[in-house]
Amino acid sequence: MQPDLNAQQRQSDILDVARANALRTTLSQPASLRAGDPLPHLFHQIYFWEPVAADGLGRDGHPKVGGLIPDMGLPRRMWASGRLAFHSPLLVGQEAVRHTTCESALRKTGRSGRLAFVTLRHEIHQSERHCLTEWQELVYREDPKPGDPVRVPPVARVDEEVSEEVTFSSTVLFRYSALTFNGHRIHYDLDYARDVEGYKGLVVHGPLLAQLLLDFAERALGQVTGFQFRATAPLMHFETASLCRTGQDLWVRGPGGRQCMVAQVS
Repeated sequence: MQPDLNAQQRQSDILDVARANALRTTLSQPASLRAGDPLPHLFHQIYFWEPVAADGLGRDGHPKVGGLIPDMGLPRRMWASGRLAFHSPLLVGQEAVRHTTCESALRKTGRSGRLAFVTLRHEIHQSERHCLTEWQELVYREDPKPGDPVRVPPVARVDEEVSEEVTFSSTVLFRYSALTFNGHRIHYDLDYARDVEGYKGLVVHGPLLAQLLLDFAERALGQVTGFQFRATAPLMHFETASLCRTGQDLWVRGPGGRQCMVAQVS
C-alpha cells in the first residue's frame, strides 16, 4: 500500500516549562529548566499531543489508523526506529510548529508473520527557524498465535568502554506515557500487555530507552547534531538493563545479554 503523500498534519504547541521539568523529574534529573532555555534533545516527544475521544481509539489505546497513518490491517503497533537531525535549539516556553508527512507504508513477511512498516517525517520550526527533522518508523504485527516460534533476540556487544545500569517501574512508565500522551496499553495495562499482545510484563517505551541512551552519550560527548536508534527486543518494566557506549556507538543490553536497542550519535 502506498501512503497518501498529500496527507499532512500541522500542529502547534507552546513548549511548556512545567511539562519539560516534569520529564526531567521522571528521569531523576534536576527540574531546573526556565523559559528561554534550550529544550534538551528528544524532549519534543512530550509536546504536540493528539487528543482523540474514546470512540476514536483502537483496542490498544492509540488513535485508530486510516488517516495520516494508513490502515495496514495489522493490530499490534511498536516504535521500530528513529532518526533525528538537530538543526537549531528549540527554546522552552515558546511556540513551535510541527509538520508531519507519511513518507512510506510497506507490507512485508518475516519469520514472525505479516509485518507493515510506516515511516513518518516530522519537521519542527520555531520563530521561523528549522530546528529539528525526525523520521519515525512504526512497525505493525499480527497477534501472537499458539505454537508461534519463539523469537530469539540478538545478543548485545560486550566491548563497551563505559556502561550504566538502569531500572524501571510501572510508575516511571505511567509518568512517561502521561507526559507523551501515549495511550498504548502495553506500557501501563499489565493484563492487556500479557494476555492480548503476549508480553511478559509492561513494555518499556522505545523512545524512553532512546532518551536515556542519548542523555548517557551527551554527558560524555557534549551535545550532538544527529541521533539514530533501532529497537531490537522488548525490555520489561521489572528488568534491569545496561546503557553501553563505545565511541559514538550505543546500545541497551538486557538480562541474559540480549540486545534491546542499538543507537549512534553524530
